[in-house]
Amino acid sequence: MVDLSNSLEQNLTAHLGQIGTGSMANEKRRKLILVNPVNRLRIGFTNTQGTHAMPLGLGIVAAVTPDDWVVEMIDEYFEEFTVRPADLVALTGFTPAAFRAYEIASMCREAGIHTVIGGIHASMCSEEAARFVDTVFTGEAEGAWPQLIADFEAGQIRRFYDGGIVDVASIAAPRRDIYDKYPYVYDLVQTSRGCPWGCEFCSVTRMCGKTYRERDVEAVLQELAETKRKLVFFVDDNLVNLKKGAEERAIELFRGMVNRKLNKTWYSQAAVNFADNEQVLYWARKSGCFMLLMGIEAENPNALKDVRKNLNLKRGVSSYDRVFKKMHRHGIGVLAAMIFGMDSDTREDLYARRDFILNSSIDTYQCTILTPLPGTVLFNRLDSENRIVMNNYPYDWQQHDGMIATIRTPNLDRDELDDIMREIWMKLYHKESLRRKMFRTLWNTRSFKTAYWTYATGHNYGRMFLERFIRRNDTISDKLEWLNEKRSLFLRLTDAVIWLFYRISWQRMLRRSIDR
Repeated sequence: MVDLSNSLEQNLTAHLGQIGTGSMANEKRRKLILVNPVNRLRIGFTNTQGTHAMPLGLGIVAAVTPDDWVVEMIDEYFEEFTVRPADLVALTGFTPAAFRAYEIASMCREAGIHTVIGGIHASMCSEEAARFVDTVFTGEAEGAWPQLIADFEAGQIRRFYDGGIVDVASIAAPRRDIYDKYPYVYDLVQTSRGCPWGCEFCSVTRMCGKTYRERDVEAVLQELAETKRKLVFFVDDNLVNLKKGAEERAIELFRGMVNRKLNKTWYSQAAVNFADNEQVLYWARKSGCFMLLMGIEAENPNALKDVRKNLNLKRGVSSYDRVFKKMHRHGIGVLAAMIFGMDSDTREDLYARRDFILNSSIDTYQCTILTPLPGTVLFNRLDSENRIVMNNYPYDWQQHDGMIATIRTPNLDRDELDDIMREIWMKLYHKESLRRKMFRTLWNTRSFKTAYWTYATGHNYGRMFLERFIRRNDTISDKLEWLNEKRSLFLRLTDAVIWLFYRISWQRMLRRSIDR
């Protein structure tokens, strides 16, 4: 393990004393480098170019940076960071990338460049982050970034800044020209911030507040019109929230996309209430929606209770099938977020969850192990109970991506949970399971587009969750087929059908989707 603490903390005092000298004395335009670090332990969701998401937060930082600064972005999805001339380097990052962010900060500080870190991990672990960078920025960029820049220019930059939670009128659209250097497949757009639900495993409520802050629909439509890519991901944590008028707002947004002929293909995140209103579903599909990531989490009420998934508990697990059917009638696929390893989960419960996924009308699935992320109620509880096994921070933050067991539960130790999940992932993400799901999706939605995107999404998740095993040639290949077994009759018979689908529909659809 790399010991960052000594090497970074030793030069902190001396480095802070240099602020306001060097490049600051030069009259040329100052330069800000924005960095999106990537976890080096696993490639995870970066397994294909189509899963490389532009860092929306860095675009917002760029937007609220004064025009007299030169702004450059480095995204490690596409290129490894190397030190280059700059006045200021600002890093972001989710928890699994925190260790890499600290490595980059060390490189920059050794070169005499002032470093800043922000984003959700730094906001939740500000004291930890302060050991490795010069300045820690917590909260939302719009709230304090202009002040940070002004202080830097005056040679008076501080150790900590807090942007807080800004009012809706202050939410900035990202500066999108910084994304042009990389071949992102889809644009990210945010129509709202905040979530009141406070699920135990989620830090969104603490980071973005309990109140939904909804941007003006006209401003969102204008931003959509300025995006360059046909594919769009709405990053809202709940695109149709439970506020009064939320459904009408969603319909206004989706209808506006149709009336302006924006011709986007999009997906987003939503709760089970998205399917309450047939008009929401109709206009969502008509405006280009093909799939929604929906927080199902579990089919067992005890497991839902464990993580305070209160909306699903209130609706009842028996409501899931009705939700899926309503979405399918409008040609929208269900990408179910499922969690394994709740307190009440036994071995048998985990296998039952696997079987529920396979037998239900869920189209594709994201199946993570319950992972305590800093800033969550879950982290605080499990930490106090001494149940987080992988706790050599900051190094072990790399393991906190939901793809390896980091905890022990009341019923399973860490190794046992990890072994069970290997078996479950092998079944869920084997190509035969994904292909059977695809044909069922095609039947339920009558949509070649939805069938393709959910099938492709399943492959991306399969390569992500099975990465450890694929790398060491453990049973399964990167094609998600068994290494030392004959291909099943089902796969051999359906190969020709898949080829036909590709030729008559999917190939043309993909060309249109990636055309800017």
